[in-house]
Amino acid sequence: MSDDQQNDEFRQQALDYHANPVPGKIEIALTKSADSAADLALAYSPGVAEPVREIAQNSENVYKYTAKGNMVAVISNGTAILGLGNLGPLASKPVMEGKALLFKRFAGLDSIDIEVKHRTIDEFVDTVANISDTFGGINLEDIKAPDCFEIERRLIERCDVPVFHDDQHGTAIVTAAGMLNAIELQGKDLKEARIVCLGAGAAAIACMELLIKCGAMREKIYMLDRKGVIHTRRDDLNEYKELFANNTDMRTLEDVIEGADLFLGVSGPDLLEPEALKLMADKPIVFACSNPDPEIKPELAHDVRDDLIMGTGRSDYPNQVNNVLCFPFIFRGALDVRASEINDEMKLAAVEAIRELAKEEVPQEVLKAAGVESLTFGKEYIIPKPMDPRLLPRVAKAVAQAAVDSGVARIEMPENYMA
Repeated sequence: MSDDQQNDEFRQQALDYHANPVPGKIEIALTKSADSAADLALAYSPGVAEPVREIAQNSENVYKYTAKGNMVAVISNGTAILGLGNLGPLASKPVMEGKALLFKRFAGLDSIDIEVKHRTIDEFVDTVANISDTFGGINLEDIKAPDCFEIERRLIERCDVPVFHDDQHGTAIVTAAGMLNAIELQGKDLKEARIVCLGAGAAAIACMELLIKCGAMREKIYMLDRKGVIHTRRDDLNEYKELFANNTDMRTLEDVIEGADLFLGVSGPDLLEPEALKLMADKPIVFACSNPDPEIKPELAHDVRDDLIMGTGRSDYPNQVNNVLCFPFIFRGALDVRASEINDEMKLAAVEAIRELAKEEVPQEVLKAAGVESLTFGKEYIIPKPMDPRLLPRVAKAVAQAAVDSGVARIEMPENYMA
């Protein structure tokens, strides 16, 4: 079968999956009996008046009598859908439903997708802020940079529930966990590492900011956008790119990658040439995360360098950088202690929980789900597999504890907490 035939077959499978047996990927399920007149009297009028009165007297009772504490909204304006670009809010709905599916599948969280039409950032922020009390948390998704930074910042200020832009922070958390393990295996020091980041959008900036919080030095980071190296003499930089403007005469990827220890690609396919990879320092680390086609194909990269550790965004190669390793469990932990926000302490706790799990013996059920006979911490296993059931209790508990310790939790973590 040719590649074109395989692509056509997969396309049809994907369309059939979404269309049959009913359109879409999520539905509403009832948690209470509604089979009799007595049930309906409790579920709606007149019985529903009783929890209404309790909540009116004490707003915290909303967590006792409604589903708010287990509900996440997945919200987008469709301006940066996957790798497809600005196709509008309605086109983003399959992705947002998919995110809701992942919340339920991996963390038992109920989730509903919301697609917002708007003309300005103000309108989007007002819309989300005005409905935010309906939910226990808000996951922002597929919003273009730099708008996403301003939108998230303002919503965090205005909303009384955690707001988390997964394209930024979920990517950053999993990337940091994998890179820290790779750096450890390669015998390098993050503080001394020369880092090249190809791409300057939301994910790139968030990844670099989190790596700095993990110990990387900002002055050793070289970030590139479509115009080349981001440097101090450019006059076309927004405030977020300016944070990574380097005082350097280097202008190209080939310039900055010479002697680099770590490469992160969040840009486009085949942008890291083999000759550029050869210029990196001994024992390099390459995360080529462009999807579906990475900045350099792993087969080619390993042919060029037999001393590297490599990760991609794809499930058919080792070391997949996959946001599902963190975002369901971060929200699970945050909601379980009613955190008011998801702060840096909670993100770093997630990083540590994920990276430490990769060092442990892998259960047989995970090996079976991954379709492999063995997995051992090393060059081809630096990040846990998405189907690892230990992620939920480990990451959620670490995040919940960090929320309590940093003072943003509204309730204490329950004794013998199990997510």
